[in-house]
Amino acid sequence: MELSTSSRIESKGTRPERQQLLDALRTEFLGLDTEYPLADGSTAPRTYLDSAASNLRLKVADDIVRRALAHYANTHSRLHFGAHITTELYHRAHAIVKDFVGAGEEYTAVFHGSGVTGGLNRMARVLAEKRPERDVVICSMMEHHANDLPHRKHVGHVVHVPVEKDPDGEAGRIDMGALRAAITEHADRLNYVAVTAASNVTGVINPVHEIAKLAHEVGALVVVDAAQSAAHLPLAVEGNDPDERLDVLCLSGHKIYTPGSPGVIVARKALFAGQEPQDVGGGIVSFVDAERYEITDSLPAREETGTPNIPGALALAATLYLMGRIGMDVIEEDERDLTQYALERFMEVPTMHIYGSHRLEVADRIGVITFNLSELPHGLVAAALNDYFGIAMRNQCFCAQPFVRQLLGVAGEDGVAPDSCIEPGNQRLVNGMVRASVGLYNTRADVDKAVDALTHIAEHADFYQSKYEPILDGSGDWRHTDFAFDPDAAFQLEREVDAWLDRAAT
Repeated sequence: MELSTSSRIESKGTRPERQQLLDALRTEFLGLDTEYPLADGSTAPRTYLDSAASNLRLKVADDIVRRALAHYANTHSRLHFGAHITTELYHRAHAIVKDFVGAGEEYTAVFHGSGVTGGLNRMARVLAEKRPERDVVICSMMEHHANDLPHRKHVGHVVHVPVEKDPDGEAGRIDMGALRAAITEHADRLNYVAVTAASNVTGVINPVHEIAKLAHEVGALVVVDAAQSAAHLPLAVEGNDPDERLDVLCLSGHKIYTPGSPGVIVARKALFAGQEPQDVGGGIVSFVDAERYEITDSLPAREETGTPNIPGALALAATLYLMGRIGMDVIEEDERDLTQYALERFMEVPTMHIYGSHRLEVADRIGVITFNLSELPHGLVAAALNDYFGIAMRNQCFCAQPFVRQLLGVAGEDGVAPDSCIEPGNQRLVNGMVRASVGLYNTRADVDKAVDALTHIAEHADFYQSKYEPILDGSGDWRHTDFAFDPDAAFQLEREVDAWLDRAAT
């Protein structure tokens, strides 16, 4: 694999010892034993195969943060014990993030928003203001909306580069020949290349360091969306030589086993120099009076105005440090083995079509598998998996409509499609796919359960079609005609609060 892997967190123990630690970690996630009622009247624990949307939360990090919160106070002060401890922990959280992605003193880590979307919007504004004469951004056709729309809105013109086709005719990585041509064509106006490290639709991995070198040859930058890859692959901002360094790397904490944590921007400090921060307020100023204010030069403080999400930042840092100590090399190899097994098993399901390169000897990929079953709408398949088997998978277009439409043959090579995913009058043809995606907690048993369920659905298509009707809202979702799940019955905030009040009153 081409990705640079030089994390600054030292792994703990031998490779077999670290594999043993990873095996012990598999059951340490909240929600693995959650049970729901099914359409056949039984109750079963869920099988969570929706990690590409958001991971389950790591209990170890929760326990560590709970102990840290015994010292909780706001940051930006050191003159009482709690504030001193919290400020130091918050600084260490930034350092751990940088260590996790191998970033040296040239880089800063900024906590921002709740995921990659906020970070990419922030950096699009920063780079548009920094380099106003460069009003072109190059993206791949496979990008999530978060790594496409911010550049359209804040920078100017976005050029979409196609993806390669593998020997089977399936979508692979970004087309490097087309990328080189686009970079050459727009060299004088090119601000940056924005590319995902791994597709959230096909799971295919892009050669981000090679892309960085091409961009740097014409004075452009590279912005990498690591939302899908950070929890699954060893990825460092440093390449094999200085020309391969990534300029900006954005991470989503909720996709790294820490829902509730902030997103992170890891970027070269020089990109913020000479510019006022996009947001201003408390904590980022060195002087304020009624007529003027001065922004501190200190990073990341100048880019993090206001009181931060301290518990979320600490939880993310604890999770990243734990993963670094186990070693992303071990995590990657473990997931690769599971992905290979899943691909082989999924291809046994009758009438299934898997999208994107699905041979690991042809294209590197993470554990994301998108598919459809012939003659069955994606929304019906996802609903049946949940209602009858307790298997959580996502459907629709995964916030990557141009790419999904292209893979489905609805859009052309340029990614342009009809105005809506819906064919008027025929809800069964709403475009979309079903996506299975794995995390550290998933096993071959989960894959086997999914394959058995999908096989049953494919072989009894008439039965399942008789049990569902389309939801006529344009989503492509379907619902059971005589089984309804009540989320309030499963959990309700007001009921939980009232229950506590009742206990406190006795």
